[in-house]
Amino acid sequence: MPYGAEITPDEPDPGNAGEGSDLVPRCLTIAGSDSGGGAGIQADLKAFAAAGCYGMSAIVALTAQNTTGVTAVHELPPEFVRAELEAVFDDIGVDAAKTGMLFSAELIATVAEFLSGHPLPLVVDPVMVASSGARLLREDAVETLVTRLFPLATVVTPNVPEAEALVGKGPARELAERLHDLGAPAVIVTGGHAREAVDHLFDGERHVEIPVERHQVAATHGAGCTHSATLAALLARGESLEDAARGAAAAASGAVAQGLVELGAGEGPVDVIGLRGAA
Repeated sequence: MPYGAEITPDEPDPGNAGEGSDLVPRCLTIAGSDSGGGAGIQADLKAFAAAGCYGMSAIVALTAQNTTGVTAVHELPPEFVRAELEAVFDDIGVDAAKTGMLFSAELIATVAEFLSGHPLPLVVDPVMVASSGARLLREDAVETLVTRLFPLATVVTPNVPEAEALVGKGPARELAERLHDLGAPAVIVTGGHAREAVDHLFDGERHVEIPVERHQVAATHGAGCTHSATLAALLARGESLEDAARGAAAAASGAVAQGLVELGAGEGPVDVIGLRGAA
């Protein structure tokens, strides 16, 4: 379909699935590709499927990546990213979306400009640094992420190190409030990196602590992606933010519990779909 083509009456209506619709909920990930399959869009698509949603992707960057680290990043042209978004929205439709690794200010601006004209439930996972230490967001892109994308989000989902990089150190309650003050309508500070395994939700009015079962399993690669993707999927299914946050916490914890520690020489990938049980 060429850019700007109109949908004719004979074509399917890509509107929201909505209550009472026969359409399966449709979820979009706007993120980077992990060649090792553990994080990024690969993790997101598995999480969407596990939550009963049809998954789609708009890839913004390619990473040469495995369980030990990221060895190269290839940024895609902004006009191609926009073409991906137009292709998905114009034909299939989207009930909820999430963003992950966005890498550069130019890509963030492209995504924000498009989504500002296509409002929908949006989970912004401010992926900044890989667990291996590789930067997945350029330092000069942080301000664009905060000013352009945070206001469009339904909820922003940093882990503790990401939250502290954005607003300074402090308890989760204060981190969530400061992030809300930056323009995020709601915030979940995930507790996987904290002393206590608790996700902290602040919706601008209420603070809600969500206990998370922590598992001593060396397979956490992709846990954050799994959390934010599941959150988007549950919002697409019509769940409230608090219920979706609880479901996402449980899914991410369960994915770590059954993580594939035997894969790779580094931190193994999480398993949200139960591959061993399906074998």
